[in-house]
Amino acid sequence: MRQEYRIINPEVLYTEAALTSVDHSDICHLKQLSTQNPRKRIRLCAHPSPEDALHEMLIVHAAGAYVRPHRHPGKSESTQVIEGLAEVVLFEEAGKIARVISLGDYASGKTFYYRMDKPVFHTLIIRSEFLVFHEITNGPFDRANTIFAPWAPRDEDLTEVENFMTELEQRLTT
Repeated sequence: MRQEYRIINPEVLYTEAALTSVDHSDICHLKQLSTQNPRKRIRLCAHPSPEDALHEMLIVHAAGAYVRPHRHPGKSESTQVIEGLAEVVLFEEAGKIARVISLGDYASGKTFYYRMDKPVFHTLIIRSEFLVFHEITNGPFDRANTIFAPWAPRDEDLTEVENFMTELEQRLTT
């Protein structure tokens, strides 16, 4: 990576630059780092700290990354796809699928941008080797403010995650 950053954990990097710029080689580096993480993801935060009022992140999820259905009360979330294909699945309170949006970059002809203003349970299903996207949300970040769907397994429950994703795929095709 061309710029300096501080490592918060294997999935979270913060830029140290006064001006953050990202090019192809940076994305390639982030992709490589994402494959080294058990959860197959990494984010480069362009905002200086978790306490900032505005959070801007470049996020990479490798194929097979599990995004536990969750919601963010009191926050909005904007996502713009830079590279790759995915589906964002929106759920009703009890876990019924409410809507599925096929995502891709601008050239794909698919939806490349969405914004959620309401705290809706949602997940991403990665449909390409990597999904690279730009996400903007309001801060500050407090993990306790992320509400995980009680009907979705925890990341650590690998067998349950596999079963959940298999069932979700079946629900998407029927």
